[in-house]
Amino acid sequence: MPSALRIRGLTKRYDDGFLAVEDFDLEIEAGSFFGLLGPNGAGKTTIISAVCNLIRVTAGEIDIFGEPHDALAARRIVGLAEQDVNLDRFLDVEETLLYHGGYFGMTRAAARRRAAAMMDVFDLHAKAGVRAPKLSGGMRRRLLLARALMHEPRLVILDEPTAGVDFELRLELWRYIRRLHDAGTTILLTTHYLEEADELCQEIALIRGGRLLARDSVGGLLSAYGVHSLSDAYVQAMGEGVEG
Repeated sequence: MPSALRIRGLTKRYDDGFLAVEDFDLEIEAGSFFGLLGPNGAGKTTIISAVCNLIRVTAGEIDIFGEPHDALAARRIVGLAEQDVNLDRFLDVEETLLYHGGYFGMTRAAARRRAAAMMDVFDLHAKAGVRAPKLSGGMRRRLLLARALMHEPRLVILDEPTAGVDFELRLELWRYIRRLHDAGTTILLTTHYLEEADELCQEIALIRGGRLLARDSVGGLLSAYGVHSLSDAYVQAMGEGVEG
């Protein structure tokens, strides 16, 4: 089976001249639970946006399960739950899911069945007819994740999925994300909560300034940096990244 995600020589220079990522390589095996960690401005959002075909890259190649990332076949097997809450303020919960399903070519009947299943999973049935602006922050996060999973993608990208939610909801989302991974879905996670990455990810890449600093399991990173916690490994790697 081809890798879930293969990035080679990715470079992105924005119109204002800012070089966000340069000659970046990354490969994620199918079925992995992979973490991408780094400070604000490290290039995480640029990489994700490039993978999801939301920006035009300056150079490089991206394949998703062996398909070019900008091909329709690749776009249909990626689900993205973005950090920013970008829900349509005029659509209610059920309409949001149905619209997303239709965008990815689901029939109306199939989209209704899948939307009902997603509302069950994320406890959204009671809010089915409520528009996004009237949802609580936690409910919006649930809806973002439900929307990302509507078309049953093989690669799910979670960009700060638990940002701003309370501890109880964070644990609930962790449980569902684990079940999703156990069912065979490849997951790419970005988070500023290091305990979240430690708890969930099989392998982690540390990046800064659009460069890969280190990549390993949590245990491997602790051993490589001679520390006892992921936070200490992170701090040491970022310090070396500045010096580099």
